[in-house]
Amino acid sequence: MTRRLFHICVFQTLISFLLAGALQAAPAPSIGAKRAIVIDNKTGRILYQKNAHEKCAVASTQKLLTALCVLDAGSTRDRVTIQKTDTYCEPTKLYLRPGDSYTRHDLLKALVVKSGNDVARALARDVSGSQVNFARYMNQKARQMGMQNSNFINPNGLTEKGQYSTAYDVAIMARNAYSRPAIREMMKTKGYYFQYANGSKKYLKNTNKLLTSVPYCDGMKTGTTIASGRCLVTSGTYRGRTAIVVCLGATSKTIWSDSEKLLRWALES
Repeated sequence: MTRRLFHICVFQTLISFLLAGALQAAPAPSIGAKRAIVIDNKTGRILYQKNAHEKCAVASTQKLLTALCVLDAGSTRDRVTIQKTDTYCEPTKLYLRPGDSYTRHDLLKALVVKSGNDVARALARDVSGSQVNFARYMNQKARQMGMQNSNFINPNGLTEKGQYSTAYDVAIMARNAYSRPAIREMMKTKGYYFQYANGSKKYLKNTNKLLTSVPYCDGMKTGTTIASGRCLVTSGTYRGRTAIVVCLGATSKTIWSDSEKLLRWALES
């Protein structure tokens, strides 16, 4: 072997070694959330998972499915007249008043940004005639999307016996929601003024704090109940790649750091 050929071989070996090191992902960060999953949005490939198939309550993260159901049920320009039964739920509420009228679009944006439980009930009743019928609709759509380990009883995620999902199924739901431009536009809204039927306005701040702490975060949905713990589905787009992170069963101290660490790991490492 000539000296020139030897040097070329050494150089090629060195380049291969450096490329292999560069392409090797950093180890996933340690998190406190009981269940989590990270997927590549374009391919659906799982980048990380922790107890991702464990059934649990997922709180208001399931409102992403509610939003998908509403979008596919007809025009968002249709008007919804609030009924007294729509208000029969716990906070978070927008305190909508019976008899007032809004477009589905107005209510859908408030649902995604501020997570109003009365808003969810109003949309569900308007779309399907009752909460029970809407739950059937949710479960039908969930199965169509491939969510095989979920069962939904209400549109807002408040705790009910027999209602559950998994981090894996929530990731499927989130990926479908992200594919819809209307929902994607609402999810990235940091805040806006919601106008009530009587003309008064209220500023609704997005419950997803990562929209302000991570520059490339572009959604998605928070959720909290005693049964579910703190939950967050979040998405981010960086250098042409989009990742979706699902964290379920975290605490108030860990939910934001867990989610941010996984999102940055998925897109920056």
